[in-house]
Amino acid sequence: MIKEMATLLQPPQSNLVEDILALKKKRNAIILAHNYQIPEIQDIADFVGDSLGLSRQAAKTDADVIVFCGVHFMAETASIVCPDKTVLIPDLKAGCSLADTINAEQLREWKRQYPSAVVVSYVNTTAEVKAESDYCCTSTNAVNVVNSIPRDKEILFLPDMFLGAYVQKKTGRKIHLWPGECHVHAKLDPQTVLGLIEKYPDAEFLIHPECGCVTNCMYLVEEGKIPKDGTFILSTEGMTRHAKQSSAKEFVVATETGILHRLKKENPQKKFIPASESAICEYMKMITVEKLYASLRDLKFEVKVPKHIADRARLPIEMMLAIS
Repeated sequence: MIKEMATLLQPPQSNLVEDILALKKKRNAIILAHNYQIPEIQDIADFVGDSLGLSRQAAKTDADVIVFCGVHFMAETASIVCPDKTVLIPDLKAGCSLADTINAEQLREWKRQYPSAVVVSYVNTTAEVKAESDYCCTSTNAVNVVNSIPRDKEILFLPDMFLGAYVQKKTGRKIHLWPGECHVHAKLDPQTVLGLIEKYPDAEFLIHPECGCVTNCMYLVEEGKIPKDGTFILSTEGMTRHAKQSSAKEFVVATETGILHRLKKENPQKKFIPASESAICEYMKMITVEKLYASLRDLKFEVKVPKHIADRARLPIEMMLAIS
């Protein structure tokens, strides 16, 4: 009965987009959507991007309400950089398997083992973990963040071991890696990439640095088993830029499949092939148009980071935003 009543309260699907736009204007709201969101959410958003790009949009917006169509840690980051704004996430259950691999107490214990080390936390972490960190980074600027740290410093990198290993190889730094992984990206292995190279010999390969194949693929490139000129390890935003600029007509994309909608939309004359059709994050797919409408209508669900945590987490986030 409750479910039936909730359905009656919602307008027909054909009117939802118009109603969302009207509510957005009424609330002076902005809708931010990650590249992995469903196509309908990407199409209605004011900005679509990766974690870094969306954090920057949140930091500079003059909207009163930010609706974050992503996962919970992203809404937390927006709340930290915009403490005077109302930050909403349309589904509170939209979490992150990678962020769940480490908590603040585990990080404090790790820091006790390496008291002089600098802590670099990937943005895919909770606010409590960010508050225990010296720097935050995204896959876009992780190498630059690490290069900005004095070379005599040891580094604790968390939570993604594949991104950390990639940064370690690119920078030549002494980095201790937390054994965390994204459950979607970890399944993308080098054997899959090698098979696709045979199947699509003219395609360029776009590989996210969180992928389980990334470090092995770097070695395979050096050995000549994977074409060096046609393989690019990029963030999702880097993939969108590269696809526009490249003269290639085919691309194999090794990351969550949500990015394919934007790639195809922005490059209709090119072909994009997922490295795996099953590379789908169920958390990213939890947010629907109906939930977005309800979030704006009822101002739910608000994400507010407690001040004592937000104040400590703000500095590493601001450093992340400052380093391109």
